[in-house]
Amino acid sequence: MSFMLERITDKVELFEAYDMKTLEKKIEEQIDKNKALMLQVHAITHNVVFDPNHKKMHYSAVVHFKA
Repeated sequence: MSFMLERITDKVELFEAYDMKTLEKKIEEQIDKNKALMLQVHAITHNVVFDPNHKKMHYSAVVHFKA
């Protein structure tokens, strides 16, 4: 039986929240976790829409991590 370890070189994660401060906190926590995998932020894309069901703004972000 062979056992192979491969390093992650690209990783894309999605985040969402109903306020910007919570979204930023989630992203910052994940950045710290991905530092252990030697990944850095390559790009961030964000979007804001109004959620009529909750009558609030809905914030989302896509973060691309790269080695």
